[in-house]
Amino acid sequence: MALADARAVLPSLTTLPSNLFEDRKMLNRIVQWCERYSPWIRAEDTDNPDLLLEEARGAGLWLDITGCAHLYGGEENLLTDMISRIEKIGFTAHAATADTLGCAWAVARFAVKNCDWKIVPPGESRKALAPLAIAALRLPLTTVLSLHEVGLRYIKDLMNIPRGPLAARYEKNVLLRLDTALGEIAEPLSPVLPKIPLIARLAFAEPIGHLDDIARSTKKLLEELCKTLGKTDQGVRQMILTVYRPNGNTTRITIRTAYPNREPQHLLKLFAEQLHQIDPEFGIDEIMLFAATTEPLQATQTNLQQSLTTQNMKCYQAVIDRLANRFGSHNLRQVRFKGSHIPERATGFVPIKKSGDIQYITKKTLAPRPLRLLHPPEQIEIVAKSTDGLPTKFRWRRVVYRIERCEGPERIAPEWWHTNDKNTRDYYRVENKTGQRFWLFANNETTWFVHGIFG
Repeated sequence: MALADARAVLPSLTTLPSNLFEDRKMLNRIVQWCERYSPWIRAEDTDNPDLLLEEARGAGLWLDITGCAHLYGGEENLLTDMISRIEKIGFTAHAATADTLGCAWAVARFAVKNCDWKIVPPGESRKALAPLAIAALRLPLTTVLSLHEVGLRYIKDLMNIPRGPLAARYEKNVLLRLDTALGEIAEPLSPVLPKIPLIARLAFAEPIGHLDDIARSTKKLLEELCKTLGKTDQGVRQMILTVYRPNGNTTRITIRTAYPNREPQHLLKLFAEQLHQIDPEFGIDEIMLFAATTEPLQATQTNLQQSLTTQNMKCYQAVIDRLANRFGSHNLRQVRFKGSHIPERATGFVPIKKSGDIQYITKKTLAPRPLRLLHPPEQIEIVAKSTDGLPTKFRWRRVVYRIERCEGPERIAPEWWHTNDKNTRDYYRVENKTGQRFWLFANNETTWFVHGIFG
């Protein structure tokens, strides 16, 4: 019912805002948690996952416990343990076991009343489904209402009428749901595949203690782990190397990359600068490498024109990674382009660890820009002008410059959302006799500024 009607019936009703994104995350965590009972598990299917979470009867999971129940002493003990643990987490749950997915779903939601779980014996799915409402067949609400209009309210009503007229009048989904619930048609359960652990281990028969042995072992682990990352189209952003000693002590070395990377040679260089921190003491009997943070990294097709740019970008990323691991990523900053045409607002500096948000602007999108930008622009004095009103001589910082060449104008309009900036700028690139090039602009007919100096 509507919220206003519900409050009219129960004024003390407590309401909370819904968060479907967090609900989906919680449901996925429960799926992983239930792997203790069966590796064959999946959240319920629906055309719209949000509707599944908003249904009055709540979201649910499917588990195939074939061959797993005996580990808990039978199906009763398994269901009792599952329900009690879920209730301790803070959820109300009902469970049922049956020969088919449809029968288990229907019984768990429409037949469990006095207890938290129910077991349908093998071969009795038809008997268990017959007294249940038609909504237990996982049919759309519109279909359920149309069946109610002709007097079909229970599943046994569908079992006792001819299938031909039913299929002709209603969509095929009605008979399909009925047959799958009864086991006449197989309904496969595709489980959620577990994530590939991004861990590589190397144990030694005898403890090692030489730095060269540690470096060779790290290289072997990197090659193994990078192959796993390649299978999942992932690149590492943070990697942890842990060494274990026979006395139980451990040492961890952490490296970070500014961009996703899975090149063993590059990652080995980052570790090589920190391997001296490892004190072998009485030796090292095991080394573990763990990819703590990963991001998608897919292979890209390049052509001959892009090969040089790609190589330069890789060299740039390698330098950034080495500097970040040596001095700390918070101490490195790089330029970030912003969505503004005003020169002093178009760029800014951000920590290198946030470089993934950077938008690169090509030379085609903007006119030439000076290498050095003055902030704020400095006003100049126009000494002489040409017939068309452009300056031919100006004074800046007590020095007079004579203009020999001039290019422009490049008009930059003010940003309408900044009410304090209403002047349109006309930029010119000028050059004097000695080859010095300046970036001048006028925001009205009389006031001129120098905004930058070209290299």
